[in-house]
Amino acid sequence: MQGLLMTETPLIPAITYARVMLKISGEALMGDQGYGLHPPTVQRIATEVKAVRDLGVEICMVIGGGNIFRGLQGSAQGMERTTADYMGMLATVMNALAMQAALESIGVFTRVISAIPMDQVCEPYIRRRAVRHLEKKRVCIFAAGTGNPYFTTDTAATLRANEMACQAIFKGTKVDGVYDKDPKKHPDAKRYTTVSYDECLEKHLGVMDATAIALARDNNLPIIVFSLDEPGGFRGILAGQGTYTRVHG
Repeated sequence: MQGLLMTETPLIPAITYARVMLKISGEALMGDQGYGLHPPTVQRIATEVKAVRDLGVEICMVIGGGNIFRGLQGSAQGMERTTADYMGMLATVMNALAMQAALESIGVFTRVISAIPMDQVCEPYIRRRAVRHLEKKRVCIFAAGTGNPYFTTDTAATLRANEMACQAIFKGTKVDGVYDKDPKKHPDAKRYTTVSYDECLEKHLGVMDATAIALARDNNLPIIVFSLDEPGGFRGILAGQGTYTRVHG
């Protein structure tokens, strides 16, 4: 199945989702800084999440930790990989707590749920309890990845999305979809309107890592790739507007 290359926004009717996963990178929280958290950016993303929650959509979130520490980079610099990955998991907990504070400051009840038990700062992951939080319209932020080294937060997001019976993963990025090559480096890059899981793997399109794509494919879980930098983009897509790429079977 070949993906459809388009540059114009497709005319697609409003999409109705009852429960979704929002996956964003830790770098998305940096704003224009080169490191750490940029509070106004965290607050802006929280406002976007609230706008979707106010539509009646139940929301899970997974946030990477690359703005603080990335396990692969630590490993590349000579650190033992398992230790580096655990440090990356702790970075995701810090980001999750920051997002929780931003959401609760605007009246959105939120739970941070960690795959690594740390009861003084967040809840341990218990699937049935997390589902109950969602049913009560609380935003659930899943932190510490899967709790295991060698797995990325992309894989963690796909795993939790399946466990929570989410109907789609929304992957917020710096660009408005999936391109055949890096649009920042190649002005002639073409955007896919739709693309298959297998094509993402075969062409190394960089939507998510291969484990996450395969897990989504095996469970027929669509991935919506959109720009997190576009104000109102998350809510707009749910209203059938905006530019994005849909990865599906």
